[in-house]
Amino acid sequence: MNNLICIAGPTASGKTALSIGLAKVLGGEIVSCDSMQVYKRMDIGTAKPTIEEMAGIPHHMLSVAEPWEDFSVGKYCAMATPIVDDILERGKTAIIVGGTGLYMDALIRGNSFAPVPSTGCREKLEKLAAEEGIEAVIAQLRAVDPESADRLHPSDQKRIIRAMEVYLETGQTITEHNRKTQEIPPRYDPVWFALEDANRATLYERIDRRVEVMLQMGLLDEIRRLLSEGVPEKCTAMQAIGYKEFVDALQGRSSLETATALVQQASRNYAKRQLTWFRRNPNMHWLRRESGEGNEEILAKALQILTEFDK
Repeated sequence: MNNLICIAGPTASGKTALSIGLAKVLGGEIVSCDSMQVYKRMDIGTAKPTIEEMAGIPHHMLSVAEPWEDFSVGKYCAMATPIVDDILERGKTAIIVGGTGLYMDALIRGNSFAPVPSTGCREKLEKLAAEEGIEAVIAQLRAVDPESADRLHPSDQKRIIRAMEVYLETGQTITEHNRKTQEIPPRYDPVWFALEDANRATLYERIDRRVEVMLQMGLLDEIRRLLSEGVPEKCTAMQAIGYKEFVDALQGRSSLETATALVQQASRNYAKRQLTWFRRNPNMHWLRRESGEGNEEILAKALQILTEFDK
């Protein structure tokens, strides 16, 4: 049996339950692949598995960064790769689970990342964006890397500045860097699973309920504690869905009802984007949850597919 498994899918689709179920059967260890679950003390809003849910299964890459840290896909891969290698070297099954497709794809490919220098170049680009607007940076980027300029949305200021920074520091466009990376054979060859609901409305209902349950579990208190620690409102972690909206409510800039509705809508939109991302993977085995099916049925479908790989 392949001892490396990836479990992907939209938020609230049942990834955690499937990963733990497979880990119990296969004697595996779980590596979280979620760009927000890396942050410490951000547990409820990121839907981290509880100690009870973990059921004694080793979990990795949870709570490895402070909320005010600027985490990235490069940092994730640098930390997660040796963990995956160690699990495999010990003869265990590594189960990589999460909804952050960028992180998961980069980890499996074994991407190398363009260096992140600290020469002040980024700060100059950020100042230019603040004074003249991001379009000024896009214009510079279009002159050297039109492909990136066309691909990146103007609202994605962080990646626009990053793309221009890479060129200024290395003389190579990030498009060319990424192209060369794609030509390298993947580091790992996993069995890919993704979860989906036969009825999209069922997923959306589950997402809406999850937001309500998070509030019942004390999400607002979690956010209050983070703010009292001095975690900046505008830092990357606090821009996550479920945090920025409720920060506005706690600061009196919106009502709790409005914030709740915004989180539910943003989560549903995010689920759509996740499904679109994962559908691009031709190696994906889709585990379709039919009406009335629970986690046990999904686990059985996954185990059946794994059995086919052993034949």
